[in-house]
Amino acid sequence: QVQLVESGGGLVQAGGSLRLSCAASGTIVSINTMGWYRQAPGKQRELVAHISTTGTTNFADSVKGRFFISRDNAKNAVYLQMNGLKAEDTAVYFCNADVRPYYHSGTYFNYWGQGTQVTVSS
Repeated sequence: QVQLVESGGGLVQAGGSLRLSCAASGTIVSINTMGWYRQAPGKQRELVAHISTTGTTNFADSVKGRFFISRDNAKNAVYLQMNGLKAEDTAVYFCNADVRPYYHSGTYFNYWGQGTQVTVSS
């Protein structure tokens, strides 16, 4: 069984910074793309950023230049550095990863973390 566990959320004033962490554990052969999504109240879940195994990144337009994503392949971890936070960044942030859990199969499965709340006060 694979688990993704996020940490680092909290309450911060507008203009401040937070760093989210996500660690994958369990039976893991390899991890492909890792990323962060967010869901604000009454809105659909949306992509924030993702990163490939080689470090290629992609960001939502709303966070470009403010958020940065990185990963540590040795630790099966992904991080989201959030700077210049705005009230509209308030949401539950979810970690996401494509994981290959079985040696006998090359299939990757998509997993989600439980989410961590980020609240930005204006």
